[in-house]
Amino acid sequence: MCGIAGLIDYSQQGSHELARTLTRITDALAHRGPDASATWLDREGRVGLGHRRLSIIDLSPAGAQPMHSSSGRYSIVFNGEIYGFLSLRSELEERGSRFRGHSDTEVLLEAIETYGVESALRRCNGMFAFALYDSAARQIIFARDRIGKKPLYIGVSRSAVAFGSELKSIKAHQAFQSAEVDRDALTLFFRHGYVPTPYSIYRGIFKLPHGSWLSLSVDAPPASTSAALAGVKSYWDAFDAAEQGAAQRIESPDEALDELDEALKRAVSERLVSDVPVGALLSSGVDSSLISAVMQEVSTSPVKTYTVRFLEEQYNEADLASAIAKQLGTDHTEITAEPDTALHLVDELPDVYDEPFADPSQIPTLLVSKLARRTVTVALSGDGGDEFFGGYKRYRQMIAFDRLANKTPALALRAAKHAPQWALEFAAAAGRQVRPSSLQDELTGKRLRRLAELLEIQDPDDRYLDFRSLWSDPAGVVIGGVELPTAMTSKRKPACLNAVDRMMYSDMVDYLPDDILVKMDRASMSVGLEMRAPLLDYRFIELAWRAPRSLCFSEAKGKPALRKLLSRRLPEQFISVPKRGFGVPVNAWLRGPLRAWAEEMLSPARLERDGILRAEPIVSRWKAHIAGDRDWGPQLWAVLMFNLWHDRWVRSG
Repeated sequence: MCGIAGLIDYSQQGSHELARTLTRITDALAHRGPDASATWLDREGRVGLGHRRLSIIDLSPAGAQPMHSSSGRYSIVFNGEIYGFLSLRSELEERGSRFRGHSDTEVLLEAIETYGVESALRRCNGMFAFALYDSAARQIIFARDRIGKKPLYIGVSRSAVAFGSELKSIKAHQAFQSAEVDRDALTLFFRHGYVPTPYSIYRGIFKLPHGSWLSLSVDAPPASTSAALAGVKSYWDAFDAAEQGAAQRIESPDEALDELDEALKRAVSERLVSDVPVGALLSSGVDSSLISAVMQEVSTSPVKTYTVRFLEEQYNEADLASAIAKQLGTDHTEITAEPDTALHLVDELPDVYDEPFADPSQIPTLLVSKLARRTVTVALSGDGGDEFFGGYKRYRQMIAFDRLANKTPALALRAAKHAPQWALEFAAAAGRQVRPSSLQDELTGKRLRRLAELLEIQDPDDRYLDFRSLWSDPAGVVIGGVELPTAMTSKRKPACLNAVDRMMYSDMVDYLPDDILVKMDRASMSVGLEMRAPLLDYRFIELAWRAPRSLCFSEAKGKPALRKLLSRRLPEQFISVPKRGFGVPVNAWLRGPLRAWAEEMLSPARLERDGILRAEPIVSRWKAHIAGDRDWGPQLWAVLMFNLWHDRWVRSG
């Protein structure tokens, strides 16, 4: 695990200046790789590769990067892990390959030598991003893992291409220091709370899509980012995984559970391979409890587990997590998220997430990463259970909304949209006895108007997008912003998917890689902690799409398959407790300890000074939030995170 960076220089600026630039963009990622640093330039002074090392596998110099293939044709900088690489190594040795060390990077290089890039990628199971210089073909090849666990940004200008694990690396290159904020990408940020792939917050810089690879010439620059993106090739497609899963459905629930169990044990075992200590993040949720249980099952010593305690009871899972750890026999540690401690992390967020990012659970994720890093260098998480086994509460809510949309007259919806608030409160109270159980928390008077707006949307996919949106009209917030197409808005979904599967598929290709995995990667790597997610093993995901749908969604409780797997390892009292969510009380914080700070950040004078956001809709929601008329915390948090980022990376630059 590490940080990677590099460049192609088309301006022939000279090797000495190029070396200084390469060192600068590599050192910007020192937090991702605190153990060592190295750079390499080709003889022509055209290509540079940089690496910051977090030593996990093969701690010897033989595992150092940049690394060169045995023939000398290929040079690579690699970020991530190839799981089960020893079997691939044995296969290559049978074909005559010889190895200097025992790192997975060297195995990847020799696989590319033997099979070619795309075939080697298909053979590799892992989380990774890499840049590979092919001196014979005179091109650099970029690739990312199937699910998008490891990041890779690429910047394109007339004089250079620069790439890196994070934007701060590319911004350290002189050709991109004055990169402009992309207002269209910012518009997408205000809808989603993150900038979706392939866009970045800057013009001229893009994210390489997951499950893909791209080659760029070292002799001629791409005409634009769009021209570069046109060359992206896929080696694994979520569409195919979902479609083939439906075509190869496992009919027996018991058979599917047994296969899932074996696949999960294999995935966990492979992720325990490390030359440094390994632990696990444990909440009271099904996902992390299952991962911790399987880790303890396959481990020969007590597993180290970590959790965050919140003083706000509705967010606190530490007591149950502690009881689960005791039941499993893990070596458990917790940290308390005192309000002052958590709030002090806010100032760190622009440096940790050097692109605007507005998922408030970034704070506890950063806290628990700091805690785990005190004693381990690698930790396993439960990421991925919600997107493939119907874990999000919103799936059940949307099914209820779909039913209501089919039953509610259009006249009633229009009336609800325009009714006075007192009338909506009365209607909510009167309907308390007849509302669907899945909407018990939703049909308050404050939310009836929002519900009416949702139910007026006819297309279920569009309704889900609107429900998931922070700002339903983000172009009305960003001056000059236009919404661009994304994986979330794409209608390219397998026709065989049912309503819930369509939502899970959308989250798989958009929310998972661009929110959940970004949150975990940046938080953990900011402290040099490698996170591994067994539930995101692509073989486990493909198996999930093949499983009977009754195992993947239930209106009664989410994640039925994972609950059944956990019941094989823990008593029922640890499984039936409702999940509280890994969040923070952002609504209360903005009315309380963060109010003065937010007041200044959201003031009309501040917003008008920057000239990027329209003040009126933001100030209006801020006033309503402070008055307690409605909870606008998540929407306002997005504005705050952008302004905080803008102060750090644009105004200060």
